[in-house]
Amino acid sequence: MHLQQVKFEAAFGTFAQLPKSDLPEVAFAGRSNVGKSSLLNCLFRRKSLARVSSVPGKTVTVNFYLADRVRFVDLPGYGYAKVAKSEKQRWSELMEGYFRSGRDIRLVVQLVDMRHPPTKDDLGMLEFLQANGYAFAVVLTKSDKLNKTEYQNRLALAEKELPQVPRERLIPFSAVRKEGAEQLLALIEQFVR
Repeated sequence: MHLQQVKFEAAFGTFAQLPKSDLPEVAFAGRSNVGKSSLLNCLFRRKSLARVSSVPGKTVTVNFYLADRVRFVDLPGYGYAKVAKSEKQRWSELMEGYFRSGRDIRLVVQLVDMRHPPTKDDLGMLEFLQANGYAFAVVLTKSDKLNKTEYQNRLALAEKELPQVPRERLIPFSAVRKEGAEQLLALIEQFVR
């Protein structure tokens, strides 16, 4: 894939604002602060196209990026406790609206922090994707924060914790080391072409 010509298209805060789907889409989902923006910047080979924040819950909109006739969609992070109930409701409606609006979603990239077991929210999202027939991959982020032994142990545990994910779609990733980026790009290309 040629992602050098990527551009930010738009951000939408409510389901009603979402434009019609007219291109294949690859959606990125995960908990707040799991590293979606860092992953996108790594894939796009840009430092700050997707805004990275140390404060969880910063992505509160559905953000669309266009590259190589494919839309990359950064979905709002879930699972952050320090937001108002009304805001959680808006996020929920936005996410549900996105997935239920007949879009051409070819692949959902679910991000899970490799240092920890998948959360209840992570597992719930995977159940939703599986139940609704979406193709998905799981990217295990922040792999560089583990030493070699911890890395091997967490990868083995992740394979057991996520039996619904085929091994070739379980990708350790580090934005720092660029680990997993080429593997993920190849997988994305397989689903969008």
